[in-house]
Amino acid sequence: MGPLSDTRTGVIHQVKAVILNGSGNDDETLDSIFNIIVNELTDIEWEVESFILRDLKIAYCLGCFECWTKSPGVCRFDDAGREIARQFVQSDVAVLFTPVTFGGYSSELKKALDRIICLILPFFKKKDGEVHHKPRYDRYPRLMVVGVLPRADEESERIFKTLVDRNALNFDPPAHVGGVVLSGQGAEEIQKEIKSLLAAIEVVQ
Repeated sequence: MGPLSDTRTGVIHQVKAVILNGSGNDDETLDSIFNIIVNELTDIEWEVESFILRDLKIAYCLGCFECWTKSPGVCRFDDAGREIARQFVQSDVAVLFTPVTFGGYSSELKKALDRIICLILPFFKKKDGEVHHKPRYDRYPRLMVVGVLPRADEESERIFKTLVDRNALNFDPPAHVGGVVLSGQGAEEIQKEIKSLLAAIEVVQ
């Protein structure tokens, strides 16, 4: 799936993925898994924008709500968090990559995700009988979340996938999937799992 052409206008649209890499320092195993994800997307001719979160200056969300009330859609902090929010909502697929920490995301990924609260509205709607924020934009990217565990842990994996499902209610993606790979798996096994996750959100070669 390379560049797409709008049949009405003839304008070519380069399909794009943004990856938020929440891995820590000096973890060669996670870096190799991250590279597999990047390669899978570039192999199908997607434009890929990657953010290595540990290397970026990203302020913590203050919960001040200025991105809702004073400067709608724009955080008060002019740092990498602003660019991440912009790239996230303008992408066709957003990939979150993280070591699984107590069933959740790494602190670096959580900090970045807190900063994209500006992409939704402060108003509410009912969705499947629950109250959730309304979307700010007409379209959002498909969402794929890849967690890495050092060894099989059914409880951590269950919590992680539940977290992905719950987050997706506010991300409002047209499709989402969460999956876990093991750091001790071989490259071919991991590649097969990444392909399966991409297929689950209808990103196929």
